[in-house]
Amino acid sequence: MANIITGIRIVLSVSLLFFPAFSPAFFVLYIIAGISDMIDGVVARKTDTVSEFGARLDTIADMVFVAVCLIKLLPVLTVPVWLYIWIGIVAIIKVTNIVSWYRRQKELISVHSVINKVTGGLLFLFPMMITFIDLKISAVIICAVATAAAVHEGCLIKTG
Repeated sequence: MANIITGIRIVLSVSLLFFPAFSPAFFVLYIIAGISDMIDGVVARKTDTVSEFGARLDTIADMVFVAVCLIKLLPVLTVPVWLYIWIGIVAIIKVTNIVSWYRRQKELISVHSVINKVTGGLLFLFPMMITFIDLKISAVIICAVATAAAVHEGCLIKTG
């Protein structure tokens, strides 16, 4: 059941490509896809069907969702250069964390800390936030939390 929910997220994500960004249909599909992301893992744990395949499928679904959102949102947003730089710095920290852990443990890791979950939640809310909070203000909030999350993740990885 959990993998079906994850598969539905992939279909919903691709469906977003066919609707204008910020339209009611876009938001409905976006919110349902987001909810499916929140419940697929819960369903897998509750039904004792957690699997390597499910974890990989969830990662693929997340990547499809993010890629589609970038494809739809970036062309309609005026993103300042400093924001791209900040996002790049956070990405470098995150990649450094992954490489650092891999070099030590020979496995890929994703830290599911509370602050990482808060970052994910804020990123999910972003398209809805910018309809009533200026992009620069909402971006600073999200980037500040994402930076703290990336640094925290690095500290957790460093201490094992």
